[in-house]
Amino acid sequence: MKPGRPVEELLKADFGKFFIVQVEDLIRQIKLPVPPTRATTHTLIYLTSGTANMNIGSASFTICKDECLIVPAGQVFSFSKLDINKGFLCNFHNDFIVGKIGKSDLLKDFEFLSVYGNPHVRLDIQTSKQVFQLLQRIYSDYSTNGLKNVDLIQSYFIALLCELNLAYKPLSKSKQIAAINITNKFKQLLFSNIKKKHLVSDYAAMMSITPNHLNKAVKAITGKSPTKWIDETLVLEAKVLLYQTNHSISKIATDINIYDQSYFSRLFKKYEGVTPLEFRKRIEMS
Repeated sequence: MKPGRPVEELLKADFGKFFIVQVEDLIRQIKLPVPPTRATTHTLIYLTSGTANMNIGSASFTICKDECLIVPAGQVFSFSKLDINKGFLCNFHNDFIVGKIGKSDLLKDFEFLSVYGNPHVRLDIQTSKQVFQLLQRIYSDYSTNGLKNVDLIQSYFIALLCELNLAYKPLSKSKQIAAINITNKFKQLLFSNIKKKHLVSDYAAMMSITPNHLNKAVKAITGKSPTKWIDETLVLEAKVLLYQTNHSISKIATDINIYDQSYFSRLFKKYEGVTPLEFRKRIEMS
């Protein structure tokens, strides 16, 4: 890997369906800042020392020793500084988990790999020890043989995900199971339909419930209304396009199905504090 490459290039390089690196080696390759970028595969970071800060979706997370951060495929992430830390980073595709010995149903067991899951997993001492040993074993074989022993690496990696699952805590501790299920389904639909559907009524219709029912469920579980979730996700999509394309502001607005550029600018400024045009000028100056 060449020094100073954008992280999106590093994570989309020709590593196939899985790769693992030591965090302290990767950070020397990253060009800052890392702009809002949509993850096409899953990324898992485990720290053995130091801290790491990252924006995932519309939330910010900080992890330290004996903790993991997971960026699920489809989610938008970014960060502006490199922290002093050590550990491991794994990047992997769903197909790698299923592979030869896994099952497609296995993916349903790992909520942290979904866009509605909790990206932050805290491990107790014993679980962290198990996770560290598994990552060491995977890294040792991968750094020597690549994916020559893919079945062995896959077995260890599935065991690793199972260890994380034992420590995993959902974002909401609420016992309102029905509201949690509605909220999780809303988030899934939101991330796959945001460029076309902007109304709470659109998502309520897809879920066969009333907008009022959807609003109450999402607000109870997340503390934010569906409207705010929609607005924040639209702004994230716009930020990705502002960084990754040379499209005009009006083209970016229409790309996310907003045809009133004035409204688009007001919405963007409401959440970012600057207009899309000012935001792009900052990118050009960085």
